[in-house]
Amino acid sequence: MAFCATGRSIGYVICNYNACKSLILRYCACTILVCGSLVVVHFPILVTSVTQTLSQTTRLRTLGMSAEIAARLRTMIEEGELPPGARIDERAFCETFDVSKTPLREALKVLVSEGLVLHRQYIGYRVAPLDLEELRATFETLHGLEALAGELAAQRLGVAAMAKLERRHLAMIDAHAAGRRTDYFRINQEIHQLIIDGAANPVLAGVYAALMSKVHRARGAANADTIRWQESHEEHEAIMAALREPGRPRLAQVLRAHSENTAKEVLSVVAQTLAEAGATGASGAALKKSA
Repeated sequence: MAFCATGRSIGYVICNYNACKSLILRYCACTILVCGSLVVVHFPILVTSVTQTLSQTTRLRTLGMSAEIAARLRTMIEEGELPPGARIDERAFCETFDVSKTPLREALKVLVSEGLVLHRQYIGYRVAPLDLEELRATFETLHGLEALAGELAAQRLGVAAMAKLERRHLAMIDAHAAGRRTDYFRINQEIHQLIIDGAANPVLAGVYAALMSKVHRARGAANADTIRWQESHEEHEAIMAALREPGRPRLAQVLRAHSENTAKEVLSVVAQTLAEAGATGASGAALKKSA
């Protein structure tokens, strides 16, 4: 028996009619051609099935690639590599990630849904600008969540979790001493998340995660300031000291104070950045008008 494919069908050339009968019984939708001792059976349904499978496989592969691309772009935005308002050059990123436009655009749609990227027809994609008032309102809510997490973690955070916090704190000290800002910021977030996890309240954890996604990229601006970086480091020492105290009576207060200090610096930096951007835009418009 030989295999052949023509058009949208797959055929088997069978030299034995009895063998053909078994195939006919198995596949009812087929075309039978008899030519002397040869019988050719075509199975269009088989082709449709193969085509559908290949299409589904391609779609899954695209979704997998787009998820990875979205994660990489998200990190670039949150760490400031792609600053607020930056244009996203599709061609350049296709070359960078070595992908076609389809998975890149799927990834960008995800980031648009998360509020990290804006899309305008005929203009393209840009990193979403920071909204000062939204940031202020978000931080106000986070202050309360940090304090609540401190109250709950004071009672619920166990020995194993505390040991992990101590290890991450040491790693953060090393990152600070070596001047590795990106590593420091990442470990800083891990420590806050460990405290949230230690509160053992899934509703609190969910709300906290949703709000942190809104301020994460703005918080990086505060750590860019050397003075605030040192202050943040000292505040984390105070957090660890409060965690080590019997009963942890000061933990909620210390966490709230740290959150308020971070918010003050972040909002100041963002306000200054927006003011400078506005001044530059106004100046450019004035020059264009005078010309």
